[in-house]
Order: sequence, then structure tokens, then C-alpha cells
Amino acid sequence: MDKVRLDPDILPPMPVTLAGAVVDGRANFMAAAWVTRLGHKPPAIGVSVNRRQHTGKGIRENGAFSLCLPGPDMVELTDYCGLVSGRNVDKSALFDVFYGDTPGAPMIRQCPLCLEIALLETVELPQHAFFIGEIKAAWADGEILTDGKPDVGKYKPLLLTMPDNRYWTLGSHVADAWSVGKKRKRGESA
Repeated sequence: MDKVRLDPDILPPMPVTLAGAVVDGRANFMAAAWVTRLGHKPPAIGVSVNRRQHTGKGIRENGAFSLCLPGPDMVELTDYCGLVSGRNVDKSALFDVFYGDTPGAPMIRQCPLCLEIALLETVELPQHAFFIGEIKAAWADGEILTDGKPDVGKYKPLLLTMPDNRYWTLGSHVADAWSVGKKRKRGESA
């Protein structure tokens, strides 16, 4: 099959989160999809935030942030949080806000999964700051757990695709990671 060259602005599907920080003494949330896991021990994660975003100010001031993963039932509020600025709108009023043990990391009770994060490092990029943090705790609704772990089939995280700017949820389970390739690793035919 021939490959078609695309604009380099194309991105793979990304998890949609509501990034939270306390800014000027008030919880604030922004829609953020440029998120990636960076390490296992300690558990590290990063989020890219445009310099003009109000939330970045709070992350810098407090050295902490949260990433809350909304389900499809929250798509309208999530999108709204990406359209308006916390400078002009009190977005914390949209949610039941709670805190764990990390000051400055407000979380949203309506989100089925929330991470509280302590800032480790900030990488300054031309238009964005990439905030790298250690996940200090995860908070989940009991009904999304299977064997004590978050089950994406139950909470259906939102995904963002670009450049078409569309929200999606996951499809069906395809295979188990670090397992499906074991036959090939052993030299057996697939």
C-alpha cells in the first residue's frame, strides 16, 4: 500500500483531560489533550500548556496540578473549559471540586478518574510550557474499577484527534500488551 505524505501537524489520538491548578486563590480548569506518561517509578506524566493559558500561571505558582479524565457525558463542559479563560470565567463553579494531599491540585468529583500531581520540572518551548510532574495519588469512582484498577471500558475516556478536532471514545479491546507478541518472541509462527 502506498503511503501519502501528510502535513506534519497531524497527531495521533490523545487523551482529553481537564488540567487543574489554583490560580489567584481559585481552582481553575482547562481542557488539555497534549498529555503523555513519562515514567513508571516514580510515576511521571507531562502536559503541554500554551503560554497564554491561565492554568499555567497556577502550575508555576503552586508547583502542582491535576489531570482529571472526563467521560463522554462531560464532553460539553470539557469543550467549554477549552473555549473560555479562567481570567474571565470561574470554571470551578461548574464542578464539585475536591483536593487530595497535594495543595494546589484541585480535582473534579464528576470525572471518573483524577490524578494529583506535584510539579518536577518545566520545559520551556517556543509557544508552550511542558509541565512534568510526579503523580502523587489517583482517585477513581468505584464503579469504574475492575480488580482494583481503572477499566477504560467502564469510564470511556475521551480522545481528541487533530487536525480534524473531533472527540472520540475507545473502541473494543484488541489484545493484551506485553502478551500478544510472546509467540513471535519465542520464535513460534503467528
